[in-house]
Amino acid sequence: MCSTCGCGKPDPAAHEHDHGHGHDHDHDHDHDHDDSAAASVLRVETALLAENERFAAYNRGYFDARRIRCFNLISAPGSGKTTLLERTLEGLLRAGVRCAVIEGDQTTDNDARRIARTGAPVHQIQTGRACHLDAHQVGHALERLAPEEGALLFVENVGNLICPTEFNLGEHERVVKLSVTEGTDKPAKYPLAFRTATAVVLGKIDLQPHVDFDVAEALRLIRGLNPKAPVFQLSAKTGHGMAEWLGWLRGGPKR
Repeated sequence: MCSTCGCGKPDPAAHEHDHGHGHDHDHDHDHDHDDSAAASVLRVETALLAENERFAAYNRGYFDARRIRCFNLISAPGSGKTTLLERTLEGLLRAGVRCAVIEGDQTTDNDARRIARTGAPVHQIQTGRACHLDAHQVGHALERLAPEEGALLFVENVGNLICPTEFNLGEHERVVKLSVTEGTDKPAKYPLAFRTATAVVLGKIDLQPHVDFDVAEALRLIRGLNPKAPVFQLSAKTGHGMAEWLGWLRGGPKR
């Protein structure tokens, strides 16, 4: 269950109780179920996130023991995350860098099939109704995928700027992608995603002259939330900015 959207939350209609008396009377007394329900939900959420942290720590140990550097890619739907990953893999594989990918989507393996065409090994996770990946799912995917030692592992999360930010996967880097076809105020609307990022990609920059997007204002908002994260302005279509991006990916852990 997410503490934001509540995916996986029990159906409120299933909340039945017995007071030992009928309800054929006026409710002229304090009779508030909301606080109790909220407290129950909070306890479940807390336990869920704690369990996720346990699996995330296991994943991180797996990565570190095998010198695998993991990148968790987060963005809204339609930002161009998969296209960026395709071009990124092509560049890295061409340079002899070992790579692997875990794909997260609610349904279909469309993106996994696109990624497979680059030559990188890929494993698809279908989350169903859930709007994010969790560390347990990633751990099972690692068993199937078995990335090579020293590889770069990319986890393309479900398209969502809210819930994925709350679930640590054990990654070394969290990359948040924003494109110029989205709103300039996206960082202000989804501050946690940008605040917890270790890098930000401002993509589809080739379209900036054709859309109403204020790059300077977007950068101001991003840097106000997260002054330490590098921001890469690039276009996967034209290749603009890709060299700097690939260099950062290959640069090794910064912490």
